Amino acid sequence: MSRPPTILIVDDDEGHSILIRQNLGSVGLKNVIIEFRDGQAVLDFLFSFARQTDRPVRGNPFLLLLDIRMPKIDGVEVLRRIKADPELKKLPVIMLTTTDDPREVDRCHSLGCNAYLQKPVDYDKFSAAVRSLGEFTKLLQVPELASW
Repeated sequence: MSRPPTILIVDDDEGHSILIRQNLGSVGLKNVIIEFRDGQAVLDFLFSFARQTDRPVRGNPFLLLLDIRMPKIDGVEVLRRIKADPELKKLPVIMLTTTDDPREVDRCHSLGCNAYLQKPVDYDKFSAAVRSLGEFTKLLQVPELASW
């Protein structure tokens, strides 16, 4: 658990992804960051070896920053599929979304998200929130996905 996790940003808004990446970097995070524009793309990535081995990607720690409202497959369904997998369910998922509906917050926590952060509409507040998330991320211990 000593390797820093690869951060997976799943957000269809490229501007939000850029702000997230820049503000995480501004607090000194050096983690590898991979961006996805829809839920299907991140599921394809996480289950990329499933077609060949019936197993998800193994041997890496990941931290998923997941938006809810996206094309193809929304964030709630991505969360459900990840948390339903015996190995991927260990993957920490932080919902990072503009959605503030208390029913969505409850639903995401019920499905197993580790944290739910609402993106502030104000640019400066959004940047500050992501910098705080970056500082928090420095302290996280993230399990590697099991390897054979």
